[in-house]
Parts: sequence; C-alpha cells; structure tokens
Amino acid sequence: MSNDANVPHAAQGTSPEPGERLVKPIQRFMSLSIAGGIMLFGCAILAIIWANSGFSNLYHAIFFETELEVYFGKIHISHNVIEWINDALMAIFFLLVGLEIKREMIVGELASFKKAALPIAAAIGGMIVPAIIYVAFNFGKPTLHGWGVPMATDIAFALGVLALLGSRVPIALKVFLTSLAIVDDLGALVVIALFYTEDIAGMYLLYGAAAIGVLLLFNMFKIRSPIPYLVVGVGLWYFFLESGVHATIAGVLLAMTIPATARVDADRFTASTTNALDTFENHGKKGHDIRTNSTQRAAVTAIATNCAQVTPPLHRIEHALHGWVAFLILPIFALANAGLYIGEGAGAALTGSISLGIIFGLTIGKPVGVVGACWIATRLGLAELPTGVTWRHIIGAGMLAGIGFTMALFIGTLAFPDAAALEMAKMGILSASLFSAIGGTIVLLTCKPIEASGKGAGSDDQQTKESVAKAA
Repeated sequence: MSNDANVPHAAQGTSPEPGERLVKPIQRFMSLSIAGGIMLFGCAILAIIWANSGFSNLYHAIFFETELEVYFGKIHISHNVIEWINDALMAIFFLLVGLEIKREMIVGELASFKKAALPIAAAIGGMIVPAIIYVAFNFGKPTLHGWGVPMATDIAFALGVLALLGSRVPIALKVFLTSLAIVDDLGALVVIALFYTEDIAGMYLLYGAAAIGVLLLFNMFKIRSPIPYLVVGVGLWYFFLESGVHATIAGVLLAMTIPATARVDADRFTASTTNALDTFENHGKKGHDIRTNSTQRAAVTAIATNCAQVTPPLHRIEHALHGWVAFLILPIFALANAGLYIGEGAGAALTGSISLGIIFGLTIGKPVGVVGACWIATRLGLAELPTGVTWRHIIGAGMLAGIGFTMALFIGTLAFPDAAALEMAKMGILSASLFSAIGGTIVLLTCKPIEASGKGAGSDDQQTKESVAKAA
C-alpha cells in the first residue's frame, strides 16, 4: 500500500476488461487502509439494528439456535453457528495475529530492545491499569472474572481512525500504535490461555503437544510448503478444542512454527529471474501470442516459482490471509457478537459494575496506562519518543488504544457465559470504543499537520511502512 515511486507495479493491459471495470471500485475500497475498520464498524451497526428490529428472533435463530455438525470418521463436532465462528473462524484470525507477532519479533519494530521498549512499556501499562480499574468496580463480585475484557486494543479500528486523520499523524505514530497493539494482542493471548481456559482434558493436550512436535520437525527439516503446516494445524485445532484450552490458541502456536526464511536468497532470485526474462524476450516473435509459445510459458512459470521461493512461507501465508480476515472473518464475528439488545433496561445495564468497569477501564485506564508507562520508560532512559512524535500524539494514541471491540468482545464471550452479563459487557465495550474513538480523534486533530516534506514522519524504512499499511 506504499506510494513509494520506486516500488514496481504489475504489468497492466492497455485498457481494463469489462469485468475489471465492474470490480475496480470494490478493489479501490479494499485497498484503503481504513476499509477493514469500515467493514467491521458497518457489521457491528448492522448487528445492533438487526438485534433490535422485528427480525431479532431470526438473528438469534441463525447464530444461537442453528446447530452445525461435522463428521470425519469417528470424529463428530457439533456447535451452534456462533460457537463455530468464535472457535473456528477466529482461530484463523489468531493465526494471522501470531504471524504478525512473529514477523515483528524477527524483522519488525519488536526485533530489538531499542525499537521495542516504548511500545512494550505502553502495552503493559495499557493492560494493567484498565484491569485494575475493572477490579475496583467489581471487587468481591462474581463479575470480577471479566477483568481481562478492558485490556484489549482493536488494531483495525484504531489504525483506521489514524488513517482518516491524514497529515496530522506522523508515520512513526502509526508504527508505535501498531507495535503497541501487537504486544497487546500477545498479552491478551496469554490471558486467554491462562485465565479463560475450561477444565483440561490431559490426553487431548498431549495429542496437541505431539502435533506441535510434528510442526517443529517440519520447520527443522526446512519444509516450506504451507500445506503440511495447515493440514497438521487443523488437527492441532481439534485437539485444543477438545482439551479445554481455547481452540483459537492453536492458531497462534501454528503461526510460531511457520518458517520465516526463504528457499532462495536475493542473489539467486535475481540471477534466475533475469535468465527467465531473457528467455521470454529472446523466444518471442512479434505478433505471436504467448498461448502458442511453450518456451515463453515455461519462462513465466519459472518466474512465478522464483517469486514463491524467495518469499518466506510466513509472509506468503500472512499476505494470503489478510484479506479474508479483514473482509470476511472479522465482519462475520462482529455481526454475530455485536448484536446488543437495547431495551428498557439498557440504562441500568450501562450503569452496572460490568459496564462501568469496562467503560472506565478502556476510556480512562488505557490512556493513563499507555502515557504513564511511556513517561516512566523515557524518564528511566529505557526508551525515547520517535522522531516527530509529541506527548500530545502519545495521549491521542493512548485514547485510541481504548477502542477494544474485536478482542474485547472475544474475551467477553469467554468471561461471561451468562447472557445477561454478556449483554452488559457488550454495552460497556461498544460505548467505551465509541468514546475512545471520539476522544482520540479530537486530541489528534489539535496536533500540527506534518509538512509535505515529510519532516517528523519518522522512519523511512520500507518494511516498517509496509507493515503499518498491512496492519491498517
């Protein structure tokens, strides 16, 4: 998504085909960094409207009452639709999260202590303070179990807001918020695994450990085809589903075993691809079609193979999953989980301890935790603010980090099996996310726009820009 003029573009025909003209507006929308956030927001609004309309019975019938069964030999899995969404589709989302975490830890903003110190400190502060505030509202009550809900940050929404603000947001702030959210996701995964796990079935956990062992062997023997990993990954998901550890954790563990190295290096890729391009050019005849030229077709196939072999499996899978997660899985999750019924008791629900703990945790705890931890880290000399980023930027980003939505809703479904308590949690999450988005936007609008020269834009590293664009 970078606008760098040095980035090569794919070859284009002289004029678009009729079908391309039809889908081009959709493609342009999907290329926007805010598109995923818009889809997520739209599905959340649709879910609320649907749950409060005359078709609310249909909403509950589809997501909560419809049972889907899968048979594979002696294996039989039966869940309602929302359980399939939260246990299976979200495992794919967590696979993508795991890939992003691994990439950032190897070659991204979390690859060195100097780069990682500030976002790690911000994420830790942004998790601890909201949890403490929630505990203060719910201490001594059964609802205390929901302390993990206000710890989460929704990266799609937060970066979507930053994208809307344009030149008032330096690229370094986007990098900071992206890294913060990735560390935040890692923390949320640990919380889910340790504190929101059901009774453990030891035998299935051993099967899962064996599956992880197989995946590690694949990595050790440098198997770079994604297919064996994904096949064993399905088995790993099933074992975790039956073990009592939440099945989505399997997605993260699978991601950690995906190879991050390529089959060929840049020099071999350049030499081989140049040779294939020369072959393509030397064996072409003016006016002849590639469909009748087997040598040219072989050269094109060789180039495609070279492209696959020079790209690490981690990046290939991440790239392949990103569109499906942003434009299908997360919108479906929002549609199924954000259906909050707003009836006569909505006011009372909004002032309950669950809602208040979440609202104050996200809207107050998040920015206080993020900014406070950043201040401590800089005062101790462990970190420094990125170039072009001011404390006002950090305050705005801290407020945007209070947009919990996806991960907060997910943890809420684990923390509150009781429907009434879950409705209160949804009320708090949606309200807090709205307040945080508005507050963060107002603060960042008061920041001075960045000059066209790019002063204060932070790092010019292309990998950083691409990671931010992809996460957005």
